[in-house]
Amino acid sequence: MRKLSVWIPAITMAVAMVLVACGDDGDDGAAPSEADQTAGDTDTAESDDAEEPTPEAVEPETTVRLLTHDSFSVSDGLFDQFTLDTGIDVEVVKGGDAGELVSRAILTAGEPEADVMFGVDNTFLQRALDAELFEPYRSGVLDSIPDEFELDPDNQVTPIDYGDVCVNYWRSEVDGEVPTSIDDLAQPEYAAQFVTMDPEASSPGFAFLLATIAKYGEDGWQDYWRQVADGGVAVTSGWSDAYYGEFIPGGGDKAIVTSYATSPVAEMIFATVDYDEPPTGVLTDGCFRQIEFAGVLAGTDNPEAAGALIDFMVGPEFQADIPLNMFVFPVNESVPVPDAFDQWATTVENPLTLDPIEIEANRSRWTEEWAEIVLR
Repeated sequence: MRKLSVWIPAITMAVAMVLVACGDDGDDGAAPSEADQTAGDTDTAESDDAEEPTPEAVEPETTVRLLTHDSFSVSDGLFDQFTLDTGIDVEVVKGGDAGELVSRAILTAGEPEADVMFGVDNTFLQRALDAELFEPYRSGVLDSIPDEFELDPDNQVTPIDYGDVCVNYWRSEVDGEVPTSIDDLAQPEYAAQFVTMDPEASSPGFAFLLATIAKYGEDGWQDYWRQVADGGVAVTSGWSDAYYGEFIPGGGDKAIVTSYATSPVAEMIFATVDYDEPPTGVLTDGCFRQIEFAGVLAGTDNPEAAGALIDFMVGPEFQADIPLNMFVFPVNESVPVPDAFDQWATTVENPLTLDPIEIEANRSRWTEEWAEIVLR
């Protein structure tokens, strides 16, 4: 997520596995990604005011600017056919992680620096909607997207991808029996082996905090974190510092880490060792779903071109390109995932979610309370 963030999204993980060097915290896009990317109960009725610009209405030789997070990655030449079909060139502008994207867009609201923004996830969605950053646009491809991903009934944003932030463990290095639930991390023997990220600085770190709030409720999440903190959990500022610093693959001594359900895929694809199975396991109890969205920025001079780009991003060519570049799942259910995802991605049957409105209303209080408990 991000945009996972999250994936946070997990593309930083993939690059790091290739280069054995990485930076942070563009990995927290969020997932995608830092990615909740959440399945909600909101209605998905079409806005009466939304227009449907079509690529045919676009003047040739148009350039559309796409503002996105630092973890955005697509195959070389992916936009070439789109340009040939529509006459629209795509200029990608990267602007930090998901939170930074929203803040940046708020500063230029009404006079945007780009035409489309991609990478806002459900943990920042309500902040963006409250700031009226987007104008309604309903893509004709939405019929291929499950309702659970459409969190905005007014079609100000369009879902593009999703992923799950989950606790991972290095199978061969866990001291004792492997954990089966995030409940186990409250036990000192597991907490001492666990590294996570500061939710004030990291998208996957924030997503895991949200997972504990969703699982244990307002009356229980603080006690959970007190036990985890007392047990000796390690905290880093970002995903890369944790996964390639404190966690086993980076030479650290922690066998348990906050990461993604797709981490095993990247471990297998970029492994320098011939594994029979992924060396990482995933706790599917306690995963938080991150959904990444794109939207036409209000005030753009190119609304038709912007709408055409969003159509392309939910179309089959772009959707098929997502998994092995950003290590998240496409939302278009007509697009199959690569064999590597079928083989090694962990399926999360019941991801945890929270309403974006609730997240935005409580974000500051939750992160401040977490810091008082864990970083005291």
